Amino acid sequence: MGGRILLITRRAFVGALFAATALATYAPAFAQEEPIKIGLSGPYTGGSSAMGVSMRDGVRLAAAEINANGGVLGRQIQLVERDDEAKNEVGAQVAQELIDKEEVVATLGFINTGVALAAQRFYQEAEIPVFNNVATGTVITNQFAAPDYDANYVFRNSAYDVLQAGMMADEALARGHKNIAILADSTNYGQLGREDLEKYLDAKGLKPVAVEKFNIKDVDMTAQLLKAQQANADVILAYGIGPELAQIANGMAKLGWRVPMITSWPASMQSFIDIAGANGNGVIMPQTFIEDETLPKRKAFLESYYKTYNVKKIPTPVAGAQGYDSMYLMAAAITQAGSTDGPAIREALENLNSTVEGVVTTYNKPFTATDHNAISRNMVVFGRVQDGKIVYDKEEDAKNAGVVRVKEASAN
Repeated sequence: MGGRILLITRRAFVGALFAATALATYAPAFAQEEPIKIGLSGPYTGGSSAMGVSMRDGVRLAAAEINANGGVLGRQIQLVERDDEAKNEVGAQVAQELIDKEEVVATLGFINTGVALAAQRFYQEAEIPVFNNVATGTVITNQFAAPDYDANYVFRNSAYDVLQAGMMADEALARGHKNIAILADSTNYGQLGREDLEKYLDAKGLKPVAVEKFNIKDVDMTAQLLKAQQANADVILAYGIGPELAQIANGMAKLGWRVPMITSWPASMQSFIDIAGANGNGVIMPQTFIEDETLPKRKAFLESYYKTYNVKKIPTPVAGAQGYDSMYLMAAAITQAGSTDGPAIREALENLNSTVEGVVTTYNKPFTATDHNAISRNMVVFGRVQDGKIVYDKEEDAKNAGVVRVKEASAN
């Protein structure tokens, strides 16, 4: 009996040893097949949702294409999506959850400048790259810049606000306007944009005749517009997002006072078009992407977007296109790094060897160690609201729609 027990014990030991050896042998293979987790953070509900959903859906399309072609480093991309509700405190909580609980290797997103500034510090501390694909506040990519920080983990492929402010002001002046009124929302985005506009005008020896503030969800801009009108403003430069920008256009119609309106890029949001209606016609804004099918890459992207989400247009085209491109840029960096290690991905982004064909542009060394913005001014055009669509404002830009605008070397 004792011998039999010993035999069983020995068999159990040998079996356990074989199982342990097999597990050790095959564990690396299983680990290699685990998906690469990438965070996806944006407002998918509320007033900013048209931007957030368009961005999210653009990223989803790119991730699906990448996965269908074998993934990255032989592994599938797994998007870990969270709704930050366009609230700074929620964005900060989401960042901590994605880092600590979900253990993402990078995050794409941020629509709102305030959310980005509140949340991206957690990625910086964790040495995990965070890629702003819509938020435009100028300070975003400078928040952790040298010499105060040895390495900066914040990147962006949207047109930052100093760039947009310069375009808006220059366009107003080129059209002969001298009495400029500035209307900006009370968020970090609006007030930082206002500062950029005022600084740009000041450098040209100009002061706006009126500077007015409004709040998110305001529906009556009469007081602000009357002050601009009484100051003899002949053009309005407005910083805000779709719903409130639409109320400015509606407010002018209500007063029977119509002057040209040049806004930051979010007048291209579907919410602006829906709320402003015919009052929005003629409003212009800087755009990195116009919804046209001139280039094969853009045509394929738009057809895929329309079919996948059963729509006839992207709610916010710029956000969808930049979201799509951000996923491909991040995939290229992980591939080049040969690793999901944060510092390695950051270094790869700063020194991308491969050319990445996106729908906004073809990216050739879009970043350096000191420049984390992929977009330069020459890549941005003016769009115009026209009967429910965003079209090229300038005939020259429409004629050259098939030309890929690439980043200026001097921008590095």
